[in-house]
Amino acid sequence: MLPDTAERVPQHTTRHINERIQDDLKASVAYHARHPDAIDDRIAELDREWDIERTLEANAAGVSLAGLLLAVTVDRKWLFLPAGVAGFLMQHALQGWCPPLELFRRLGVRTAGEIARERCALKALRGDFARVAGATDDRVHAALRAVGR
Repeated sequence: MLPDTAERVPQHTTRHINERIQDDLKASVAYHARHPDAIDDRIAELDREWDIERTLEANAAGVSLAGLLLAVTVDRKWLFLPAGVAGFLMQHALQGWCPPLELFRRLGVRTAGEIARERCALKALRGDFARVAGATDDRVHAALRAVGR
């Protein structure tokens, strides 16, 4: 059975790293509750933050290109490198694990869902969702405006 997309990376991350990521999220929300003037800047930072998928894709592309370059300039045996990377990417797509995952998670690289949870919490602090509850115009449009879409 394949894990759900949203849970496959946390399932393959050690408990203490997942807890640290959650603690960092809680600390950010608590800080911004005390400093609401900094919420807009933090949301802009979150919009630029690379999630684990983007980080793994960039890493895989870089390692694959290096392997191809080495295969062309040094020895064809270097083709094992891009072939291995492709296999690990497939494993990650299906299971949510690949060799660099643990390293990147230890470095604090989060999933898109983890980033979205912080963004949503900050928007709630900013009052974006209060506008939806009291909206007199179309609630669908009000809800989409509240989440920035």
